[in-house]
Amino acid sequence: MGTNGSTMLEPLRQGLPPLDPAAVSDAASCALPARYEAVGDARRFTRTTLDQWELGDRFDDVCLVVSELVTNALRHALPADASRLCGQEPPVRLHLMRWTERLVCAVRDPSHASPVARDSDDFAAESGRGLFLVESFSDGWGWHPMAGALHGKVVWALFRLPCPGAAPRALPG
Repeated sequence: MGTNGSTMLEPLRQGLPPLDPAAVSDAASCALPARYEAVGDARRFTRTTLDQWELGDRFDDVCLVVSELVTNALRHALPADASRLCGQEPPVRLHLMRWTERLVCAVRDPSHASPVARDSDDFAAESGRGLFLVESFSDGWGWHPMAGALHGKVVWALFRLPCPGAAPRALPG
């Protein structure tokens, strides 16, 4: 399902926060089909990748954000006939990239429309809180239109990671 390697992610990095692409420690990517079951595929891919990178303790927050970003791409960024794109590359792609002290989750989709965060005060709404959750559970998020041969946009979320060798913080007790 997924692929590893940083060269395939080079075009994606144009829309990410200012992190040195040469300093990326690990990168993984997977294509997701235009169906809602792909959200589960994205979660499984994220679990496997974070476990390989020994970041399994960050899974809950990262998985929630990945689920929201992929759901938003499937719900709002695909053309109505996207499920009929037989033989073409799947329209949504999940990228995970790890630097020494940062993890970035990015979802690429074919739409040029900017993501729209709804009013976070409407907690009774059944939908529309996805970007509020992304903002709440990550250390930052953003989006950028793709350029060159790639069309669409990338929506990313950044997570700070503890410095290697740093002692874990004690919980207040």
